[in-house]
Amino acid sequence: MLAANSAQGERDRRVVAESIQALTDAGLFRLSVPKRYGGYETSMRTMLDVSAVVAEADGGTSWVVTLTNVCNWLVGLMSQEAQDEVFGADPDARVSGVLAPTAETRKVDGGYRVNGKWYYNSGSHHCTWAVMGIPITDADGAVVDQGCALIPRTDLGFEDTWFVAGMRASGSNCLIAEDVFVPDHRVMSVPPAIEGHYPTPHTDEVLYRSALIPMLALVLVGPQLGMGRAALDFVVEKAARKPISYTFFDSQKESTAFQLQVAEASRLIDTAHLHAYRAAADIDEAAARGEYPDHLVRARVRSDTGYVADCITRAIDILLSAHGAGSFAEFSPLQRTWRDSATAARHAIVSPAVSYEAYGKALLGVDEPITPMI
Repeated sequence: MLAANSAQGERDRRVVAESIQALTDAGLFRLSVPKRYGGYETSMRTMLDVSAVVAEADGGTSWVVTLTNVCNWLVGLMSQEAQDEVFGADPDARVSGVLAPTAETRKVDGGYRVNGKWYYNSGSHHCTWAVMGIPITDADGAVVDQGCALIPRTDLGFEDTWFVAGMRASGSNCLIAEDVFVPDHRVMSVPPAIEGHYPTPHTDEVLYRSALIPMLALVLVGPQLGMGRAALDFVVEKAARKPISYTFFDSQKESTAFQLQVAEASRLIDTAHLHAYRAAADIDEAAARGEYPDHLVRARVRSDTGYVADCITRAIDILLSAHGAGSFAEFSPLQRTWRDSATAARHAIVSPAVSYEAYGKALLGVDEPITPMI
């Protein structure tokens, strides 16, 4: 059903309502909701696997599932009162989020007044809450910290801005706050969280001991794993019946050159899975032990994240060439997979170049940070 709705979702620039309802009914937005509220409270590995399976049907739908689950996880790190407001009221709550603090705040009694615009809120049409990056100010208006503010979707305005080449169905539009009050209990300081210090009182819950930036980064390549598999399956399935034009091959599968291309693409997709699963194990096993991964491990997870995206985009490029010019026909799901994967791979936290540099500096002990997001 998700696959059948994928073309409509792309045209509408949002996942169709039928798909959202089916995903909700199947519990796929409860992966990171605490069991205390009827959620599944799973793991990084499970979140990757579910995102990948959904992406085999449609990349844009998977992106909404992925971002909703990781933003729901962020709520699970917050105060008890904040969690009660979101999941106590609705275990199927869907949270959108943008960490960039593109806002202004004013400290008032009991909280903050917030004004701002946040772009690229994936699932903006379907979210019920949003976690937004804000500067934290003191009574004099000076910025003293960076935080995440949890805001009901009903308090936010909306601007339709998502006109893009790929991941169209993700509906990653702009949400707007105009003098919105956010109480203190719905604000989480980011710098302590990056080091593993969260407001949640439930320190026995393994999932909510997971490392912040590794979780936020690695989850974004779950859809890539599924899109890589979908592209490979499509090309292999067509190979027996598709000739190679201007050659003597009646089917692509007879060609040694084609065989080598498929093997290389498959190897890259396998490599992506191995790195993704190693990184997931780094996160899940440390959380199970009650330990916070050190800087080197966290930098390696970022590097693995970038490498997964690198491998999948290279594999899909090879498969496009192997399949031929028909890859780009509008009716072909392969061209949409290509566009969705290429767009998602350019997410700033996934960026291979930044991730590799951060890991190289960590390996060499070079104390010249290029990003706080490790």
